[in-house]
Amino acid sequence: MHLKRNNFSIVLVAFLLFFSCNEKASFNEYKSIASKGWKAGEKVVFSFEVKDTISSNNLFINIRNNDAYKYRNLYLITEMIFPNKTIVVDTLQYEMADKQGLFLGNGFTEIKENKLYYKENKRFPLTGNYLLKIRHAMRKNGEISSIPFLEGVLDVGLSIEK
Repeated sequence: MHLKRNNFSIVLVAFLLFFSCNEKASFNEYKSIASKGWKAGEKVVFSFEVKDTISSNNLFINIRNNDAYKYRNLYLITEMIFPNKTIVVDTLQYEMADKQGLFLGNGFTEIKENKLYYKENKRFPLTGNYLLKIRHAMRKNGEISSIPFLEGVLDVGLSIEK
């Protein structure tokens, strides 16, 4: 009986820690990538509503990858579409592995989670619905065309934190 109470206490504490760590996240969503890889030109789309135009937010692109990811960097192109249809396009580069090829993300298994800064201290100028479209822009050295299927990226996510 004493062992069951200890297990319940551990589960309760873990549950409370999980939710207390996510209090500042106002948006957090992941989209899975097909098992054959992230297709060139395929956009991962997130839709979110903004009600607060005063507070600053940090926006993160979250990437889950496994050992099938063969590159040190990740190049992304984002399109932020505002409620008034204004579009802001960014080209981003992130390091995914160190010089020895060890992945930089967090995780104990072959799956690593990378929380990558997209926008820091961003204030949304308008209330309403926003869209964020993300696609990869990976190419092999010396080649012009994109990698047709980028292997090793399992999920792409967006989180917005106060």
